[in-house]
Amino acid sequence: MQNSFRRALHIGAVLFLFALIILSVGWELWWAPIVPGGSWLALKAVPLLFAIRGVLRGSLYTLQWAAMLVLLYFMEGVVRAWSDLDSASVLCAWAEIVFSLGFYLCAIFFVYPAKRAARAAKRAQQARQCQQGSVAKDQSAD
Repeated sequence: MQNSFRRALHIGAVLFLFALIILSVGWELWWAPIVPGGSWLALKAVPLLFAIRGVLRGSLYTLQWAAMLVLLYFMEGVVRAWSDLDSASVLCAWAEIVFSLGFYLCAIFFVYPAKRAARAAKRAQQARQCQQGSVAKDQSAD
């Protein structure tokens, strides 16, 4: 069950990432551009392209920084959902909110078990070092 859930989270993160990239480009070039005919704002998808390889491989490091990056897209979606007047742009903004939030949640829940295991391993190592230090002090006192 745990592995199938993690696999679903990974697939969800990949799908949400690709959906966000497609939305970012389509929104600014065809569906509801700020300037008729498209704008340079479509380049906002470029930072997401750097995450594709790592997200496809399930890299914890990439998923962590991509989850933080996608919060910028979430913020843009919220601002444009409330400030844009064009209904197509508002619809794209709500889609951006959903895709970015979906990626964020999938990435965070995918990374969580590994982070928890790393913290437990660090605590165990610190306990061993502390125990070895107290044994060394006891031996030197004798």
